[in-house]
Amino acid sequence: MGEGQRFQLGTVGALSLSVISSVSIVICNKALISTLGFTFATTLTSWHLLVTFCSLHVALWLKFFEHKPFDSRAVMGFGILNGISIGLLNLSLGFNSVGFYQMTKLAIIPCTVLLETLFFSKQFSKKVRFSLTILLLGVGIATVTDLQLNLLGSILSLLAIITTCVAQIMTNTIQKKFKVSSTQLLYQSCPYQALILFIIGPFLDALLTNQNVFAFKYTNQVLAFIILSCLISVSVNFSTFLVIGKTSPVTYQVLGHLKTCLVLAFGYFLLHDPFSWRNILGILIAVVGMVLYSYFCTRDTQPKPIEPSTQFSEKNEGENDPLISVENGGSVTNEGSPPKPPVWNSDKDLHA
Repeated sequence: MGEGQRFQLGTVGALSLSVISSVSIVICNKALISTLGFTFATTLTSWHLLVTFCSLHVALWLKFFEHKPFDSRAVMGFGILNGISIGLLNLSLGFNSVGFYQMTKLAIIPCTVLLETLFFSKQFSKKVRFSLTILLLGVGIATVTDLQLNLLGSILSLLAIITTCVAQIMTNTIQKKFKVSSTQLLYQSCPYQALILFIIGPFLDALLTNQNVFAFKYTNQVLAFIILSCLISVSVNFSTFLVIGKTSPVTYQVLGHLKTCLVLAFGYFLLHDPFSWRNILGILIAVVGMVLYSYFCTRDTQPKPIEPSTQFSEKNEGENDPLISVENGGSVTNEGSPPKPPVWNSDKDLHA
């Protein structure tokens, strides 16, 4: 099996793990929050990250991966930024309607595309941009029900979009710049993320729910679901870093909207949530956008075939045109004529 095939299999595995674990944790947390009344989302996320760090520490002790220290300031800044982005997303949900919060999540993709284009000179083909537009339209139809605007909520949403985009771009660039794996980056950044959320979580949750997380009555059923949620979160956090490292922040966001569609479908079939023809139409349009995005990204990453140059040979007195022929990927030139380089498609996104 070639290196390219192994990479593709690894990418498919990462995408599958991310989808399965994310849908599982959403269903688990929905039962925990809606049925059992444990509404402290930010604090729960800090516990997720703490359990993830402990699990990775055990894996390091068992030598499942190698610890690779690198720029501590970059790791600290990245971890704190990730924690802040999670807190801002929760605040955005608390101070906005559900419809406006969904619009906030939809805005992350175009914002990421804009930032990568401006600061990383990354090019997205028209077809890729078209497929993303179809995807966002479908998810918008399926999930956005109302748009109630307020100034504070809009500011929080804007900050949440910016910090989330920057954090996800950093996840990709740090892994490539310092040549660290997703596991190594997650292991080193987890303590900072957990610490920032552990500090602000109780205050944030009290602000949003008017309840105290430490005064909540923890029954055996609540504790069981919290433990299950924390265990699933290890897979969620690991697969998030893995997907962004192997693909791109935009592809990860596309995958996130696929999870949204799956959660809607599972909610209807398993939990009997209300479902309308609008939801069905939106999901179908979103799936079309995802398929187009995957197809165009895959096609754009493949090199264009080299077309043989037409040979012209006109012998004029005192003048010879250069003769260039390309056969089997090679080039033969006249004396003094440089070889023609292969034509590659530089306008590409990474493999989805």
